[in-house]
Amino acid sequence: MTNTIVDAVVIGRNEGDRLLACLASLHDQARQIIYVDSGSSDGSVAAARDLGARVIELDMSLPFTAARARNAGMAVLARDCALVMFVDGDCTVDPGWITAATTFLGDHPDIAVVCGRRRERFPDNSVYNHLCNEEWNTPVGEASACGGDALMRRAPVQELGGYREDLIAGEEPELCLRLRAAGWRIWRLDAEMTLHDAQMLRFAQWWTRARRAGYAFAEGAALHGAPPQRHWVKETRRSLIWGFALPLAIALASLFSCWLLLSLLVYPMQILRLSHRMATTSAVFSVLGKFPEAQGALEHRWLRITGHRRGLIEYK
Repeated sequence: MTNTIVDAVVIGRNEGDRLLACLASLHDQARQIIYVDSGSSDGSVAAARDLGARVIELDMSLPFTAARARNAGMAVLARDCALVMFVDGDCTVDPGWITAATTFLGDHPDIAVVCGRRRERFPDNSVYNHLCNEEWNTPVGEASACGGDALMRRAPVQELGGYREDLIAGEEPELCLRLRAAGWRIWRLDAEMTLHDAQMLRFAQWWTRARRAGYAFAEGAALHGAPPQRHWVKETRRSLIWGFALPLAIALASLFSCWLLLSLLVYPMQILRLSHRMATTSAVFSVLGKFPEAQGALEHRWLRITGHRRGLIEYK
């Protein structure tokens, strides 16, 4: 399958030099590069055209989501394109990735999506970048989902209607869930795929990103939480228990006895428990992250009750 036509869809906004590096990394790997821009003001549109990309400028009077951008890019692909590489504009693609991925898909006709190792470009610039780098390091083999960077068979993705455009986050796992339900498989290779530049240097950025994850958990559970999928039900429940219900219960109980505040020791105990299977720093932020995740989950439930939807939750 190494001769199968591969086109690329890149999405971004105000990515500057990172976008140029992304497009350059694809030039010798994809036949055509579609760049979908979502209202950049830094000259990204002109720069992408200068590098030979076909540019789609989204109508920003409509609600924006990354899912909508990816669908817009896929909609203009040539009819003979069988495989599409989706890439975020703050990533560069490894020179050997697309050849390795297409070869693998050629040998495995039941696999619709293949992804590899996504790494942070500057993991030592901040603890938050380091945490992202660890987050990307998921197990090799059959997977339940991919991230924003992945090589996909175009036909099954289009047959299922593409990405769900109303999701502000978590659109890739939701698409993969529908693909798996249709009989396809998702696979992660032990191969370098992309370098990502999170530029997450402040605690507030990390908190916002975790809040977005909690919102995505709750939205995913609302869509596909029923059996057999139970999509993100456990993650939502865990966030709400550790980040909301438990601290609220301890606070109310302490009104009757201040000694009950000692119950807060359950949090450092949880960190110690998690430290047996992950680095201490990761364990600390895993526990701390339940608070912004709960905030996002509660926000989703409130908006669902009131019949409203929110826009993107962006951390940079």
